[in-house]
Formats: sequence, C-alpha cells, structure tokens
Amino acid sequence: MKPLISLQLWSVQDACADNFEHVLDSVKEYGYDGVEFAGYYDYKAADLAKKLEDLSLNVSGSHVSFDSLLENFDDVVAFEKEIGNQHVIVPHIGADSVEEWETKIKQLKELSEKLAKEELVLGYHNHAHEIMDIPNVNILEKMIEMIPRIQLEVDTYWLSYAGIDVIPWLDKHQKNISWLHLKDMLVTEDKKESTEIGKGVLPITSYLDWAKNADLDWVVIEQEAFQNLTPMESAKVNVKTLRELKEKG
Repeated sequence: MKPLISLQLWSVQDACADNFEHVLDSVKEYGYDGVEFAGYYDYKAADLAKKLEDLSLNVSGSHVSFDSLLENFDDVVAFEKEIGNQHVIVPHIGADSVEEWETKIKQLKELSEKLAKEELVLGYHNHAHEIMDIPNVNILEKMIEMIPRIQLEVDTYWLSYAGIDVIPWLDKHQKNISWLHLKDMLVTEDKKESTEIGKGVLPITSYLDWAKNADLDWVVIEQEAFQNLTPMESAKVNVKTLRELKEKG
C-alpha cells in the first residue's frame, strides 16, 4: 500500500563508506522498500543494478548535486538509467540574492527540460534556507512559479524549522510535490535537531496521512543528528515506527 518507504542513504553515510553492500543488505532486512542514493561509493552502475535486483530493493530517487548535473549531464543520465532510477533530485542550491536565485532556477529549468527528454524527472529537495535567508521571499514558491513542471521533495522537518505551517503548504502546492522527507524534531532549550520518528515534536502521522491522501509513491526517511543510537540503529527504529504508524492509519 502506498506510500512505500525509502531511506535516504545520507543518513548512514559513514556506514556506507565502510561497507556499502552491507548497508544495502541491512536496509532490506530492516523493512525498507527502497533507497534514495546520495553517492555510490565507487560502485559501477551495472554492479549496483545487479545488487538492487538481487535484494528486490527499489530506487525511489537519487540526490545528484546541481554542479554534477550541469557539468556531467550525460554521465549522470546514463548511470541513473542503468540502475533503474527515474528521479534525479537536486539536494541543495545556495544563493545570496533573489537575482542569483533566479539565475540558478533558470539553469534548473533547462536541466528539467533536458531530463524530461530523457524520460527522467527532476526534483528539488529543500532545507530551511530557501525560506529563511531572503526576507519575504519563499524560494520554493519561486521555483514553482518559474518551473511549473518541477517536482519537490519536501523535507517536512526543514519546512517546519523555517516556521511554515506544513500541511496547508503541502495542500497549496500538492501538484508539485512527489515525495516527502520525514524525520522528527527534538527541541531543547538552545537548539532544534533531527531525531528518531516518534521521539520528537512533529506530527509525523499527519504528514504520512497527507502522503497517503495525495497518493504519493514514496516517503523517504532521513536523519541528520543522532542522540543515543547509531545511524544504522536509528534507521532500523525509524522504519519500524513508520510502518506501525502507516498500518494504524
């Protein structure tokens, strides 16, 4: 039943660097339906495709840097097609002014059109800076305005961190949202940081229900800060908790 659950492998990057194949084995064992890549750790595309096939592990998408797409477009396309990925997601763009953002968004639009010709989908994954850095300008909404076909991978944690009322924002922009990133938020006196699902303050069940109602194919678990568990332990806990929430809904 939709949505399927994927792991953004940036969450376990150190383990990937140590033994990428073991991580993929473990992710399948933990109960994930797929993975979202953030690097390939020297794997060749053919070998990675074979490994994924052997595990019956799907690819929900790949995070590919803006610079890599601009500089190595043909190589990126060839690799993603060979591993069976249709979703190329830019994980971050930075700019210091509206004008600089507009220049980069125009480049992003060109990439979107080139990827569409290759039957691939361009996505963009947000953080908080797109909303917080430039007063009175929401760069994500400017992206939608300038690239009507763009699909967003909305990181609900960072949207909330930036002070956005998440569900109404998702409702407003539903046609441009293909994936949700889910992680919980631990709030202490002096900081906010990500934590395991169910251990923070965010309404994860509401986000999951939204994804179901929007008929999204994937929700993607990501975690960037760890308190008491290792990243791999957190990955195991997160999918178990999210599956329980999904089954209750």
